Amino acid sequence: MAFAAPSLKGRALRLLSQREHSRAELERKLARHEEEPGSLGRALDELAAKDFISEARVVQSVLNQRASRMGAARVRQELAHKGIAPEAIADAVASLRETELPRALEVWRRRFGVPPGDAADRARQMRFLLARGFSADVVARVLKTNADNN
Repeated sequence: MAFAAPSLKGRALRLLSQREHSRAELERKLARHEEEPGSLGRALDELAAKDFISEARVVQSVLNQRASRMGAARVRQELAHKGIAPEAIADAVASLRETELPRALEVWRRRFGVPPGDAADRARQMRFLLARGFSADVVARVLKTNADNN
């Protein structure tokens, strides 16, 4: 008994049931399954018209999942990779900038908890926070704040 391959819309719905996806992500993931040119675009247009695809929900999802552990630069990069419009990225990142220092402090506390003992340790802590997408200014303030407290 042979089963028919799922339709493009069915594949898109399965992906959307797992997590929010942007239209660009769905296009990237489903392009290899498109048999007739334009059919993927039509299927995604139908899903967008029914509000199954929402850029605003993708942005909120990324912010909810990543903001507590990542800096604004890393969140910006992830949203850009998902194909979110630059204006929506700018709005999301602007809201993160206000809380960047407290979030960086919390990430630093969970990971390290003690001020760097020497230059090598300081460099390691800086690299960790920078890799998480926190700005150099915020990283310097986190390490200075914690060095001053001891």
